[in-house]
Amino acid sequence: MNEALRVPVGGGVRLDADLALPPGPAGRPRGLVLFAHGSGSGRHSPRNRHVAERLQAAGLATLLADLLTLEEERADTVTRELRFDIGLLARRLEALSDWAQTDARTEGLPTGLFGASTGAAAALVTAVSLPDRVHAVVSRGGRPDLAGDRLGRVRQPTLLIVGGADPLVLDLNRQAMERLAGQKRLEVVPGATHLFEEPGALDEVARLATAWFTTYL
Repeated sequence: MNEALRVPVGGGVRLDADLALPPGPAGRPRGLVLFAHGSGSGRHSPRNRHVAERLQAAGLATLLADLLTLEEERADTVTRELRFDIGLLARRLEALSDWAQTDARTEGLPTGLFGASTGAAAALVTAVSLPDRVHAVVSRGGRPDLAGDRLGRVRQPTLLIVGGADPLVLDLNRQAMERLAGQKRLEVVPGATHLFEEPGALDEVARLATAWFTTYL
C-alpha cells in the first residue's frame, strides 16, 4: 500500500511522493529503490508503477516522487527546459535519498535507482554523488548520455534496458556502455518501442529490473 508524502528537498520545496513497503509480514525490506521519472511524466507513471509493484513483491521498498513541483511542471510544459535540467533532477533525487535515510522504515537500507528517459541521467549523476549509499542503477529507455562526464565515473552495477525498436536511444545506450566504468549490462527487449507499450514488453523490463536489484541490494 502506498503512503502519500510531502518530502522536503531544500529551498523551501516539498515534493509529492509515494512510499510503498513490501506486502505482508516480510519484515524489514531488503533495500529501497528510488524512481526518477522521465520528461513530461511523474510519480503516477503507470510504467514505473508496474515495475515498482514487482519490486515490492520481491521484498523491496519503493519511493516514487514528482521531481518537479506543480508550478515547475506548468512552466515546463511551455519551456520544456526543466525536464532536461539533469543537475536539478539529480539534486532532487539526492535529497529524496537523504530523507529516506532519516525515516525509520527506510533508514540504512541499501539504495537502488531506477531511471526512465531523462531520469536515467539524473540517476547516474546521483550514483556518482552517493557512491557509498547507491548500490545499483537500472535505466529504462534512458538517456545516459545526458549524464555528461559523470557517466565515466559511475562505479555501481548498471543495467541499461532499451527497446529493440527504439533505434536512436539504443545507439545512445550502446555508446554509453563504452563509457561506463563499473559492472554493466545492456538488455534489448525485442520489438519494444520507447515506452515499452507492446504486449509483454513492460513485464520483461520489470523482470530484468527485479533480478538486477535483488542481486545487488
